Amino acid sequence: MKTLWKLTKEAARYKGLYVIAILSTFGLTVVNLIAPKVLSAMTGLVETGVDDAALSSIIRLSAILLALYLLRVLFRFLSNYLAHRAAWYLVGDLRSRLYDKLQSLDLGFFHDKQTGDLMSRVINDTRDFELLYAHMIPDIITNLVTFIGVLAILLSINWKLALITCCPIPLILISGVIFAKIIRPYFKASQKVMGELNAQLQDSLSGLHEIQAFGQESYEGERVRQKSLDQVVAMLKALKASAIFHPCVELLSSLGTVLVVFFGGYMAYQRQISVADIVAFVLYLSLFYAPVSGLANLLENLQQSLAGAERVTLILDTPSAIQNAEDAKPLENVKGALCFDHVTFHYENEIPVLKDVSFSCEPGMMVALVGPTGVGKTTATQLISRFYDPVEGRILIDGQDIKTVTLESLRHNISPVLQDTFLFNGSISENIGYARPDASQAEIEAAAKAANIHEDILHMPDQYETQVGERGLRLSGGQKQRVAIARAILRNSPIIVLDEATASVDVRTEQQIQKAIGELAGKRTIIAIAHRLSTIMNADLILVIHEGVIAESGTHEQLMEKKGIYYNMQKAQLA
Repeated sequence: MKTLWKLTKEAARYKGLYVIAILSTFGLTVVNLIAPKVLSAMTGLVETGVDDAALSSIIRLSAILLALYLLRVLFRFLSNYLAHRAAWYLVGDLRSRLYDKLQSLDLGFFHDKQTGDLMSRVINDTRDFELLYAHMIPDIITNLVTFIGVLAILLSINWKLALITCCPIPLILISGVIFAKIIRPYFKASQKVMGELNAQLQDSLSGLHEIQAFGQESYEGERVRQKSLDQVVAMLKALKASAIFHPCVELLSSLGTVLVVFFGGYMAYQRQISVADIVAFVLYLSLFYAPVSGLANLLENLQQSLAGAERVTLILDTPSAIQNAEDAKPLENVKGALCFDHVTFHYENEIPVLKDVSFSCEPGMMVALVGPTGVGKTTATQLISRFYDPVEGRILIDGQDIKTVTLESLRHNISPVLQDTFLFNGSISENIGYARPDASQAEIEAAAKAANIHEDILHMPDQYETQVGERGLRLSGGQKQRVAIARAILRNSPIIVLDEATASVDVRTEQQIQKAIGELAGKRTIIAIAHRLSTIMNADLILVIHEGVIAESGTHEQLMEKKGIYYNMQKAQLA
């Protein structure tokens, strides 16, 4: 019920469409209730003999019946279309809201999540809301009104026969409760496995080059087949339960019909009921049991919808560990001074990654973080942008604790260039301009020149309109890195983070990237992570991170004189 209440609040914004759809549903139900009564009256007229007066009444009743059928067409259209319209708009809104929620969550949330499963929740699980709001709610209203209306009419015709008609209903309701408890876990399992299948497909398609390179097509194909089979098996279990329940409901409904025919015939024999009333009773009987028989479909759709709704609301209800403080203010007029003040950090495993780290730099300085893999260098840069928060200590920009400023303004003043450069599937111009959608073409080209990628672009077939492909597959590693640097330059942020910007490029490309970085020196505060120490030899401050602490700090010359960790790293790379 808690989940249903949340969903109802989500749908409230489309109450106008739902009100019209519900009123149309009521109108449709009333038409369906009146039509058999008109047919019964016509039967009574024919039974007593057709004279001029009866013929006139038959013509009038036929006109009424035609009008009712025309109204039924109109009401059914309004009921179905408006309910679907509201439901699909709701699905679209939920997808957007779910995506916005995912964007707002901290990176820690995604550590144990698969992209394909999250995509399945956004696309597949939200689609089940359409079942709930376009089918179930109108059907429930129709069935409830029909059941009550028909029961009232049957009681007015012959209360004894009406009570006999109700005998199978308690059995149908009890079986429905049992069915709901059995089928819901199957739908939940099916949707969980569907998410896993999507995750497997996304993972396999992203790694297609490696799959083919290592000849693992058969292995990966079998994994996809197994996930697909698991989803089929889970769904078939639900369908098996449905295949048992539906005939049982039909059997119980048929027993009610048998009881009516038997006792109705006996009462007609006893002259306790007229032929016209029996005809009316039989006509209404199908309407009476239709809502009860429809219970099976309603329960099935409800369980499927709720299984998807639980997976959706689980994300919507997830709090983000990184949020704006209540009194957060925009970070404005940033110069670029940065300070780590006794910062300690660990992930959920509580194994320290950074331990009591302190350093500071003035605006325009270049600070380099060096050290072995896994000592916390990248984590330190992610703390600056508040993708994570320190467990202890604080980080300040221009003397302001970054926890006291808005996330939007903080990240607007920091431009990252990551080792694993991500480019969107679009043109080079679009990817550079992504940092500033309002930038002119001249500004985009100026940023490209500053990043030493302009000449490369001019030699491409479509120049700045060249399509880079998914994740930039049509560009070399060095070209992708320089496009990312151009993107960071265009944003004109006072702080730039370079995470292994030259890790996967050749010597010539490294020199080009170094030149691009050199152009930024003194104009931006640069935080650079590098394994290739040649990239950061001109840094104003080099911090050697070892086992989560700053083991050494100074300029290149000062650290070489110490002949410590940095000195040994330099010698190892030159060997």
